[in-house]
This record gives sequence, structure tokens and C-alpha cells, in this order.
Amino acid sequence: MGAQNRIRLLDRLARVQAAWVEALAAEAAIPVAETRLADLRQVELDVVKRVAGALDPWFTAERARTNVAQAEIAVEQAREAARIARTSLAVWWGGSGDFKLDPAAFQAFDVTVPPRADAADVAVLTAELAAAEAKVRLAETGNIADPSARVGLRHFGDGNDLAVMVGGSIPLGSKGANRGNVVRAQADQRAIAADMAVARVEIEREIDRILADRGLIAAEIKRIDAEVLPSATRAVRLIRDGLVRGGTAFTFLEYSQAQTALSDVRSRRVELLRRFHLLGVRLDRLTGRHTPLLAQMETIR
Repeated sequence: MGAQNRIRLLDRLARVQAAWVEALAAEAAIPVAETRLADLRQVELDVVKRVAGALDPWFTAERARTNVAQAEIAVEQAREAARIARTSLAVWWGGSGDFKLDPAAFQAFDVTVPPRADAADVAVLTAELAAAEAKVRLAETGNIADPSARVGLRHFGDGNDLAVMVGGSIPLGSKGANRGNVVRAQADQRAIAADMAVARVEIEREIDRILADRGLIAAEIKRIDAEVLPSATRAVRLIRDGLVRGGTAFTFLEYSQAQTALSDVRSRRVELLRRFHLLGVRLDRLTGRHTPLLAQMETIR
């Protein structure tokens, strides 16, 4: 398998992997929307009770119903977005979107640093450098003409005498005849070697940046799980308990804002996981994680 063909296959695998991540993220957004809908329906029930008890004005009940209707639309949109994402993923193997994805794969985030090796892009330059070196050797070989030799028989006219004739030539002064080709081949070789060195540095820098970004995202997700989500959940519960008891310390607006804040945190977590895994797609491409899979594909064919 040629280096260029390997790059094309790795790029294709990266696009499939990215489509898989997008499908997982779309699926993960559904329970967030469904949970928000369930919470807002509960808010509507609580508000209606308070309105019936003359603790809140009628417009709060209407506002609660509006929020429920908007949440229902959001659930429908989330489900449709997930269906479209699954269909887009299935296009790669000519299937349909009628399949299920494992949500556990999306929730897991591993920040282990993968082993580093020359990327496929560097392998292409390596092959080009080897070809350039061969051109240099060929040009240098053509810079010196080969010596020639000849052997023959000579028959004298008088009598039957024969003589063996041996001759040869050694070219002189042709050393500079092919010098231009040698210089050009050497220049191409140096240019490719420089490109390869720059490519290695740029790839290493991008890998380091991706690792740093993934580390920051993972740290934020852990803090959301440990601090933000529990705090936002407690705030919603405390406000609801106060409203259910018939108190006036909290208003429907505060309850709605607390619910929105909790839903935003959940959505933020899904988006962070999506970014984390998309960065992982690029990291896999740069480190050649799927290169062994290409070898298996070549063996099968």
C-alpha cells in the first residue's frame, strides 16, 4: 500500500470517526431535552396548584405552559437531529439510520497520551526523500562517462598471418557535463528534507495543543460532575420545596431560571464531550492510531 493511498484511507477513517462522534453527541442531547421537558411539566403542575391557591397570578400558569410547549419542540428537534446524524453515519457503509449507538462510548473520556510515531504525512515525505536521493545518485553516476574497450582480429593480405588488436578509451574532461542535473537533484533533496523536518515539528506542536485542550476539557467535565451539577440540582430542589410548601420566599421566575441553569449545565457537558472526542479524532489521525487497521484491510483484500 502506497504512502499516499494510506493517507487517503486515514483521512476517510477520520471522517467516519467524526460522523460517529456527531451521532453520539446528538443521541446524548435527547435525554437532556427530555429531562428538561419532564422538569418543566412538573413546574407547570406546581404553578397551577399555587395559582389555584391564589399564591401566584394566572399569567405564571400561562408562562409555565409556554415553557412546556417550547420544551416539547426541543425534544422533537433533538430526536430528529439524532436521526439525521445516524443516517449520515450509515451512509459510509450504505445502511440506514435504524440502529442504536452505545452511549457509554460517549460518556467515557480518556486523557491517556498515545504513543507517538512518524505520521503518515511524514511517511510520504520520507518516500519522496528516498526518491530524491536516488535521483541524486543517478545524476552523479551520469556525471562520469564509462570507459570503453574493444578487441578484434586483423588479417594481413600477404600470407595467412593474423594479429589480435586490443584497444580502449578513457573519457577525459566530461566531469562537468552533467553538473547541472546533479545540482538540481541535490536541491530537490534538500528541499524535501527541510519539508520533512518542518512537518515533524508542526505535527508535534499540534499534538501537544490537542493534548492540552483535551486535558482542559476533561478537567472542566470533572468539575461539572463534582461541583456544578450537584449545586444546580440542589438549587432547583430547594426552590421547588419552598413553592410546594406554599411559601412566598421564591417566585415562579426564580424556579424557571434555576431549571434553565440546570439544563444549560447538562447541555454544556454534552458539548464538552463532543469537543473532547472530536479532538480525539484528530489526535488519532496524527498519531496513526488506525494504521494497523489499514494493514488488516489490505490483508482482507
